Amino acid sequence: MRPFLLLAIAAALLAQPSKQNKSPGKQPTPPPVLDEQDQPIRVDVDVVSVLASVRDKKGTLIPNLEKKDFTILEDGKSQEIKYFTRETDLPLTIGLLVDVSGSQRNLIDIERSAASQFFGQVLRKKDEAFLIQFGEEAELLQDYTSSTRLLTNGLNQLRVSSGVGGLHPGPVPTAGGPRGTVLYDAVYLAANDKLRAEVGRKVIVVITDGVDQGSRLTLNQAVEAAQKSNAVIYSIDYSDPGAYGGGLVFGGGGGEGYLRKMSDETGGHVFKVDRKHSLDDIFKQLQEEMRTQYAIGFTPQNPTKDGAYRKLDIKTSNKDLKVQARKGYYAVKPDSR
Repeated sequence: MRPFLLLAIAAALLAQPSKQNKSPGKQPTPPPVLDEQDQPIRVDVDVVSVLASVRDKKGTLIPNLEKKDFTILEDGKSQEIKYFTRETDLPLTIGLLVDVSGSQRNLIDIERSAASQFFGQVLRKKDEAFLIQFGEEAELLQDYTSSTRLLTNGLNQLRVSSGVGGLHPGPVPTAGGPRGTVLYDAVYLAANDKLRAEVGRKVIVVITDGVDQGSRLTLNQAVEAAQKSNAVIYSIDYSDPGAYGGGLVFGGGGGEGYLRKMSDETGGHVFKVDRKHSLDDIFKQLQEEMRTQYAIGFTPQNPTKDGAYRKLDIKTSNKDLKVQARKGYYAVKPDSR
C-alpha cells in the first residue's frame, strides 16, 4: 500500500464503520431535520487529501505530472505536499444518483443501459458502488456492492417516481409542499449517510436535468455535506426537450448552473449530453477522468480545528494547465463526531 492509502485507512479506524450489515435493500438513515443542520459533521483533518485532475487548454486530461509540478495554498498560505501519487489503486466508491422524475420519463431506458455498461467497465475488485433513484422521493435501490449483476438488477428497478408512499417509501419523508425532484436531498443522503466514513476515492455521479423541486435541504447544504465527506460530485446534465414544451434543446431543464456549483465546489466536472455527445460517450469520458487523477495529501500548517471552512487553491507550474480539485475543506475535531 502507498503511504497515502495507509494513512487514510488509519484515520478511518477512528470513525464508525459504515459498511456493516449491508443488505441490497437497506435504505440510508434519513437526514436530520433542518434545525439540526447547524450541527457540524466532524472529519479528521490531520492529513488533508485532495483528488485532482489536470487539463490543458483544449480540455485534454494530463496524466504524467509529478509532485514537484504542484503547489497547494490553504487560505493563501503555501503547504508542503507530503503524499503524492498518480496511481489509481486507491479504492473507488461510486454513488450513482438517477433522476426519475416525470421530466426524465423518456430517458430512463437509455440511462439504465448506459449505466450498466459503465459499472461493468469502471469497477474493479476492490471498488464498490450503490444506486439511488430520486423523484418525489429518494430511494436506495442497491446498497454497496462490487457486483455488476446486482447493480444491473438495481438499474432494472428504475421507475418514474409516482409520489411518496407505496411499497418502497424512500428515506426522505415528505414535509409538506409539492415534491417533484428531490435532487438536493438525494445528494445529501449519498454524501452524509453513505460516504462520510468511507476511505479512498469517493465519487457521486448524478444524472439529472438539474431542476430541484421539493427538497427539504438546500443546494448549499448538499454541497457542504459532499465537502465534509470528501466526495467529488460529477454531474451529467441530461434533459428531454419534449418535457419542457418541445421548443427547447438539450439542457431544457435549466439546472446546469446548480449542477456546476455542486461539481465545481467539490472538484468534479459537469458533462452535458447533447447531439454530439451521447450518454455512452459521457460515461466513457467520466471513466477516463476517474482513472486519470492525482492523489495529493498535506498536513495543514494551521493545526487549529475550529470547524472553519478553509479555502484551497491548487496550481501547477505550467500556467497553461488547469487543475480541477475541491475548493476547500472544514477543519473540525475528530473526537467530536
